[in-house]
Amino acid sequence: MAIEGKLKDLRAKKDNLKMGGGKEKLKSQHEKGKLSARERLDILLDKGSFVEINGLMKHRAIDFDLDKTELPGDGVITGYGTIDGRLVFVFSQDFTVMGGSLGEAHAFKISYLMDQAMKVGAPIIGINDSGGARIQEGVDSLKGYGEIFYRNTIASGVVPQITAIMGPCAGGAVYSPAIGDFVFMTKNNSYMFITGPQVIKTVLHQDVTFEGLGGAVVHETTSGMAHRVGKDDEDTLNMIRALVSFLPSNNMEDPPAIEPSDDPMRETSELYNIIPEDPNKGYHASQVIKAVLDNNDFYEIHPLYAPNIIVGFGRLDGKVVGVVANNPSHIAGVLDINSSDKASRFVRFCDAFNIPILTFVDTPGYMPGIDQEHGGIIRHGAKLLYAYSEATVPLLTVIVRKAYGGAYIAMASKHLRADVVLALPTAEIAVMGPKGACEIIFRKEISEAKDPAKKTNELIDDYIQKFANPYMAASRGYVDDVVDPKNLRTILINSLRVYHSKKEVLPKKKHGVMPF
Repeated sequence: MAIEGKLKDLRAKKDNLKMGGGKEKLKSQHEKGKLSARERLDILLDKGSFVEINGLMKHRAIDFDLDKTELPGDGVITGYGTIDGRLVFVFSQDFTVMGGSLGEAHAFKISYLMDQAMKVGAPIIGINDSGGARIQEGVDSLKGYGEIFYRNTIASGVVPQITAIMGPCAGGAVYSPAIGDFVFMTKNNSYMFITGPQVIKTVLHQDVTFEGLGGAVVHETTSGMAHRVGKDDEDTLNMIRALVSFLPSNNMEDPPAIEPSDDPMRETSELYNIIPEDPNKGYHASQVIKAVLDNNDFYEIHPLYAPNIIVGFGRLDGKVVGVVANNPSHIAGVLDINSSDKASRFVRFCDAFNIPILTFVDTPGYMPGIDQEHGGIIRHGAKLLYAYSEATVPLLTVIVRKAYGGAYIAMASKHLRADVVLALPTAEIAVMGPKGACEIIFRKEISEAKDPAKKTNELIDDYIQKFANPYMAASRGYVDDVVDPKNLRTILINSLRVYHSKKEVLPKKKHGVMPF
């Protein structure tokens, strides 16, 4: 029958697609400790759920003998599937096909995929493993990147955009992940940079390795480009699956709630031991966060970047919350340039996707110093004020210990329209710390005292009694209640139930001008 021949031809074409660049190149990929483009999709998506789009598309370039070159899928696999039953759109670049380089057809496939994802309101997940722009296609490849960047921007705040860097990502290719929401990298096998080591050596005469310039560890700890790093492809892809469980499919939906398995009335008396009596002694804020969240489960974002502030996702009574917390175990939880950027971007993501924000405050203020001032701490610090002020999702704030000066205001205070502000009895709310305040206010009395040190200590004790507590702020209505730490989880859950239906509309405008 004629149909049998046609079906045989179809199967041959599909089998050719699955082989990518061929057995030898697939073998080379595995020898580098990397999975193939299709193997990655098998791990990321629910078994059997992937549906490929535009698999048979071909390039139309003719220069440099490309018209004689077969490029299966043009170096990228695009389609949709599910993660825990929820729809996602995915692309996976295939390094075995001409180094995963991006040409016109390759870019079209990704752009088309992004258009469909926005049309139906589903997250976009991209797996990057590419040598960059396909030089042989010239300006057509550059045009392709521009089309993708445009869609990244239009999709921002509409559907979540997640990128996994699982190989090279250099030059213009880095801007798509940068515009998106979350970037994951694999240790040892991935890197990102604008210009490579060879160019840097030629232009600046500086020697640097690929790993030292733009490896996963660099971006996880120093640049902040990588939100999480996995030990290998499988680990990284499973991290993405876990992240998706906290995110709504689009900006018109609430994040996915689950049936709670942790008692909403569970007491958190362990906070008595976690929070030190000595206000100058550090503790790791993740202990406070986990004590309050359902099943002590916290998915941290940027765990190794700007660790003086902690951000991530968890659940209260089965409902997703975004968490921001000053971390006194690292430079006393002070706000600096990097922590302000980290927290403000996270706050804006949560607000864009209807995720309530829970903030734990324990900070002595903004970081002083010439480097910080010259580096723009004013501008960067203002981002946090802007992000919280702009947010219309439920804002719950807990002042754990120190809340001094401008940092008190910036950390989701009542004055930025937080819905519920609670304080623990250990809270200290003031313009500045007791010692510094007394040395300024009582400079004359101290200088004239017979024993300046003794006088200073007496004044500090008086200041602490009057200001280094939550009760002055509570008397003004800036704190809704001072609560027993053991009841904190239950009070937060009740507050979230009340404000979950919050509706707030900002003045009509095209967009604000954030202090970038």
